[in-house]
Amino acid sequence: MSDNEEGLDAGELDEELDELDGEFDDDVAEADTAAGADPTDEEQPADAAADDAVEAAETDDDAEAAEADDAARAAEAGATDDDPVLDEDVMPDDEADLLIPVEDYLAAGVHIGTQQKTKSMERFIHRVRTDGLYVLDVSTTDERIRTAASFLANYQPEQLLVASSRQYGRFPAEKFADVVGARARTGRFIPGTLTNPDYEGYIEPDVVVVTDPIGDSQAVKEAITVGIPVIAMCDSNNTTSNVDLVVPTNNKGRRALSVVYWLLANETLDRRGAEPGYALEDFETEL
Repeated sequence: MSDNEEGLDAGELDEELDELDGEFDDDVAEADTAAGADPTDEEQPADAAADDAVEAAETDDDAEAAEADDAARAAEAGATDDDPVLDEDVMPDDEADLLIPVEDYLAAGVHIGTQQKTKSMERFIHRVRTDGLYVLDVSTTDERIRTAASFLANYQPEQLLVASSRQYGRFPAEKFADVVGARARTGRFIPGTLTNPDYEGYIEPDVVVVTDPIGDSQAVKEAITVGIPVIAMCDSNNTTSNVDLVVPTNNKGRRALSVVYWLLANETLDRRGAEPGYALEDFETEL
């Protein structure tokens, strides 16, 4: 783990986010328009149980199909979750001071992107492998975990919300929430959670952390609608226009998500002055 770093105050945070991402949007209305979000378009979960049940079933089917597609893609590329390819060229500076040894990042497959890339994620990609998979810059991943931890340490624990619809992100996200004192919403994100005060599960967090802007699009949409900053774990195929702080990583792999959530939890505790005494095994999803 790294030495203690001072937390960012509000002004420093804005400056660092602007410098890192160049996309921190202070105008919530513009962000709403870009996302197609309508603050008045709020569902009433308590009054539409039947519709929610149907939508939940469809969402679960879509999620399962996506997981199966991810597994097939990785297997075809020779980069399964249990047998990652240990690349050597994963960052510009081989001597970079990382939170954990680079070999530990590689063993977890944190660097393994998809065979697609978006323009917004291009700057986080170190190179492309011969099998077509994009390799994420591990040193940038490490840097962003530290920045995100400094960001989160400025807020009261109960005002942090972590959302994860991805199967392999649910357990580490819930463990992260437990460790840092945040709230978690895993699985299907109920529409109206952040926007509908009449919904019994309505909450008002100050920051939202998501595992995947695609799978967690409902949480991102609602965060934008109410003007809440979004920290997102983004793979090479993600679009980041609605994300305030990108943590580039393989956001589909079991071990990769465990490592990133583990480091983020311990670094957040470290910046609060607490003892970051949790092991990676505490965050690993059982097969």
